Amino acid sequence: MKTATPAERVAIDGFVTFEHSQFWPFHHHLAVEPESDFIVYFTDSEVRRSGTMTPVQKRKRERLEVALGRPDPREVLNDVKHLLEVVAGSQSHLTVLSDDHRTYPHAIRSLGCAVTHLVTSSRERRDADNPLFPVNLADLLLRHSSANHKRETIAWSKRRQASAERLAVFLVWRNYMKSRREKRPRGPTPAEVRGSLDRRVTVDELLGRRIFVSRTRLPSRWEEYYWRRIRTRALPRQRRHELKYAA
Repeated sequence: MKTATPAERVAIDGFVTFEHSQFWPFHHHLAVEPESDFIVYFTDSEVRRSGTMTPVQKRKRERLEVALGRPDPREVLNDVKHLLEVVAGSQSHLTVLSDDHRTYPHAIRSLGCAVTHLVTSSRERRDADNPLFPVNLADLLLRHSSANHKRETIAWSKRRQASAERLAVFLVWRNYMKSRREKRPRGPTPAEVRGSLDRRVTVDELLGRRIFVSRTRLPSRWEEYYWRRIRTRALPRQRRHELKYAA
């Protein structure tokens, strides 16, 4: 990606899931290039539980927030802004496709480049004719391929940190190893479609050489993921990546 052509158009969306229990929801923010289905970048945001709750659930949420604190209400704004900053890079113009989430316009206005923002209502049918189909498809594949994101499961994420690590594995598989289209299993990968590679990556190639973080610059949020700095409020002890030979 250091030498890749920046994505001039991206579709963004927040994938809703939770860690530890449904009292601790969070969003994975994805940016997908529509022309290739290439997942360019992702971040995450801790959010407060909302929606319909019983009186007992509301009291439990209050007790948890008193004991463990409450998510920053500006976290989604900050993380979407960072997502778009990384995607935009040094470009002078970026086209962003999104739904009508009220936070997106605020994040876009804070960018240092000109942005064309194309909004599609979240109530529109999510089929192949929907302008947000590429990012909706990424959400669908992520939920289909990861047990921790299925609607009814006992394999939910215990930590946001671990969920981000699994999403990074999914990103590599989706971008570089899997055909872009289900009905063309031998077709090109998203990376091939956008011209970043001329072939799909094999498992042997992927695991054949160790890449050291001290020699490869990472965006700030991915650097946090690498060092396992993302904390889960409900867990008192959380291991970070501080191994002797980690760098």
